[in-house]
Amino acid sequence: MFLTKIGYAIIYFIVLIYEIVKSTLSVSYYAVIRRKIDPVVIDVETVLERPVSQTILANSISLTPGTLSIDIDSDNKIIKVATISPREKEDIIPFEPYIKKMLE
Repeated sequence: MFLTKIGYAIIYFIVLIYEIVKSTLSVSYYAVIRRKIDPVVIDVETVLERPVSQTILANSISLTPGTLSIDIDSDNKIIKVATISPREKEDIIPFEPYIKKMLE
C-alpha cells in the first residue's frame, strides 16, 4: 500500500512537470504571439474529500502557467480558478486522479 502511494506520487510529479512545460508553451503562444488573452474565473468541482488534497490541487493549479487558484470551498469541493483563456475542467486539473490515489 505504501509503495503504491509512492508510485502515484512519482507519477503526479512527472505529470505536473509535463503540464507546467505544456502550459508555458501555450501561454507563450497566446500571450506573446497571438496577443489573444480572454481571462475568465471559473468554478472547478473536485472529487477530492480531504482539505490537504484540495490544497495540493489548488497549489498545483497555481504552479501551472496561465492559471491561478483564487479560493477553495472545502465543504462544497469547489476551487475558484482564474485562467488566461477559457479552458475545460480536464485541462485545468489533469493531475487530480493522481492526488486522489496518492492521498485519499
